[in-house]
Amino acid sequence: MPVLIILGILAFLALIFGPQFWVKAQMKRHSAERADFPGTGGELAAHLLDRAGLSGVKVEVTDAGDHYDPIDKVVRLSPDVHDGRSVTAVAVAAHEVGHAIQHRDGDPLLVTRIRMAGGAQKLEVAAAVLFATAPLVLAFVHSMPLVILQIVVALALLTSRLVMHLVTLPVEFDASFGKALPILDQGGYLPSADLPAAKSVLRAAALTYVAAALVTLLDLTRIIRVLR
Repeated sequence: MPVLIILGILAFLALIFGPQFWVKAQMKRHSAERADFPGTGGELAAHLLDRAGLSGVKVEVTDAGDHYDPIDKVVRLSPDVHDGRSVTAVAVAAHEVGHAIQHRDGDPLLVTRIRMAGGAQKLEVAAAVLFATAPLVLAFVHSMPLVILQIVVALALLTSRLVMHLVTLPVEFDASFGKALPILDQGGYLPSADLPAAKSVLRAAALTYVAAALVTLLDLTRIIRVLR
């Protein structure tokens, strides 16, 4: 029985962290600098934005991970992507520009994600407040059923982040394979020999949110274990 428990725990951890490690491995695998590339990821992003009629969208360097900010209309790239000349840099830059194109076209799924993101942040704050005040409610109100209800509501609010990541997965795949890959292929921005590597990176970029969702699931599991 202990062996089965250990195997179950290892399988659970593999499910949670496996996608995250795979995403990082794919990004690193194709991150070698290429002297034959004419520009950096940041330069390509700026060029693609101009080509798409999105000259009002800026490109910035960030330490908060590669992403497109639909509120400020900014494509934010990590230093390795912004300044890199690699398949990873080119593919990730194109992927984030893909989100900007979705925004321009009024993609309904992206619009849904934007709305959900703002709501999810508020719900997370509300959940944190409920967790923090639960001991006070127990101390002053002396009502265990009320505290349990408060905790259940807080857990339900936290699952909104998990739901948001899963619901928006089609947005990520469209940015990678509906937008970025055709641009890179048809525009001749990558040699044909590099397209398979670009596909791997774009697949990893699309699954980044799946990895984040699974880590969120682990966070919820930890909270439930502490409460028990």
